[in-house]
Amino acid sequence: MIEAPLELGLALNSFAENAVVLQEQTASGGGGPMIERGAAAALGIGLAAIGAGYAERAIGASVVGALAEDSISPGIGILLTVLPETLVIFALVALFVGP
Repeated sequence: MIEAPLELGLALNSFAENAVVLQEQTASGGGGPMIERGAAAALGIGLAAIGAGYAERAIGASVVGALAEDSISPGIGILLTVLPETLVIFALVALFVGP
């Protein structure tokens, strides 16, 4: 756990130095994106889907255990299981609404 602002600053500085540069320089001095817009959108949606799947892993196991003990109704269990999928839906909406 970070206990001081100095440690937070050092951690952010270390992250900034090791981050991947997504802008390339050309011989004329101008720059352009290293990945195209479609590839960036695919990467964002793919990462959103991976995050939703990771969240559903724990939620699904918890829902099955709660259903086995009859502590929740099946409708609430299904709702809790599909709730992380809204992250992927929001990513797809941002893809089609964005410029």
